[in-house]
Amino acid sequence: MKLSLLEIKDPLAYDEVVRDAPITSALQGWGYGSARAAIGYVPHRFLIRRGEETVGALQLLRMPLKFGFSWLYAPRGPSLWTLEDLEELAPALKRWARPTDVMVKLEPPRPIPSEDPIPEAYGPWRRGSTEQPEHTMALDLTRTEEELFAGLHSMARRNVRTAQKFGVVGARDAHFDDFWTIFHATNERAKLGEFPRGYYTTMLEQADKYGGEAYTFLSRHQDRALAGGFFLGMGKGAYYLYGGSVRDDRLDENGQPFKDVKAATLFYWNAILDAKKRGYEFFDFWGIPRELDESKHSFGVFKMKENFGGFRIWYPAYELDLNPLARFARAKRRERKTQLNLERRGSAEDVL
Repeated sequence: MKLSLLEIKDPLAYDEVVRDAPITSALQGWGYGSARAAIGYVPHRFLIRRGEETVGALQLLRMPLKFGFSWLYAPRGPSLWTLEDLEELAPALKRWARPTDVMVKLEPPRPIPSEDPIPEAYGPWRRGSTEQPEHTMALDLTRTEEELFAGLHSMARRNVRTAQKFGVVGARDAHFDDFWTIFHATNERAKLGEFPRGYYTTMLEQADKYGGEAYTFLSRHQDRALAGGFFLGMGKGAYYLYGGSVRDDRLDENGQPFKDVKAATLFYWNAILDAKKRGYEFFDFWGIPRELDESKHSFGVFKMKENFGGFRIWYPAYELDLNPLARFARAKRRERKTQLNLERRGSAEDVL
């Protein structure tokens, strides 16, 4: 029996399917789509049906292009019970799409171990470039806290103990302004981009309502926020999407700079423990470079994440052309990304 798409307006019913699907991601949640709407995307949510049976969910974002055209994108989606349904999803999408939709991109949320081969196609879907980080690290949270701590690099274990000795505290923290200060400073330092502030606040407001959650997590020393991150959680996974750290520029009572209290290391460790205690089974560090280059900011990000004993995985993307203009639109989008990278960072390469 063919698959069909049932567009749904009930966020609770939609997120219930996303949360329960074995192949899923928080980026398919209703709240993430609402945040994307704040920056110009139009979200459409569907139940994927085979007859009367629901076999998945799909959040598809329509992004306007020039001259009335658009492209369709499922961020880390669709949510499915089996990847075997991907091939049959193509004709269902073709039936729903507008004549002005030039292409559709999926990012199936089934992690592929870095040493395994990556499928080049699923039926008519052909491997393409990703929008989200294609290569990331994850941590198995079903292990005990003692096992997780033993899996840390020896330097990370030492830094956690140092931070604890100095009284550094890492916890969920609703002071968004403090997170934003850290995040913005990190992006400025590393020449990275960011969305308008409203994108993140919309996600915080919307993602908690229907079965998932969004939260900020900060690491503080004597109430000064030194490291922090923005997380999405849904189903079995907690996802660290955005964050950073700042240098401590304070002076102690003797007029001397504070020692490095290892706040960033404690941020990661306590965020991991927090996710575990709340029942999540894996922690996604969200993005490491495809190719390691010690001269780049991304290498330092990779080394920090590597300290926590995770494993490397891939999330490849797949594309389906809907219109003869797809190739042209793809080239123009790549050209635009290159231009933004050159303006922001002086390099044509993507960050990850």
